[in-house]
Amino acid sequence: MTANDFRKLALSMPEAVEAEHMDHPDFRVGGKIFATLGYPDKTCGMVVLSPELQRQFILLDSDAFFSVKGAWGKRGCTCVRLAKAKRDVVRPALVAAWQKGAPKRIAEAHDLDE
Repeated sequence: MTANDFRKLALSMPEAVEAEHMDHPDFRVGGKIFATLGYPDKTCGMVVLSPELQRQFILLDSDAFFSVKGAWGKRGCTCVRLAKAKRDVVRPALVAAWQKGAPKRIAEAHDLDE
């Protein structure tokens, strides 16, 4: 997966927009960040998951997913090694991150059955 592939997947989520935070692109729904690109470096993306979902994705594909360092990682922020990641695994992670970040009114208006 390339950074552009990740970007396209993130922007395919309903009402997702691209912005910038701390000098790297981020993806938001209802003003809340659910994913970023370029963190901790240009080879990675990041999805904001629950700690439980983070564990599940890391168990599913530890070559592609790993926890962000520190407190953010303990809260579920999960890095995606783009070169190791496959679309069929990253899309469900992005859906989960979108669902976690989306305001209730937006989430209820869109059925992302993943």
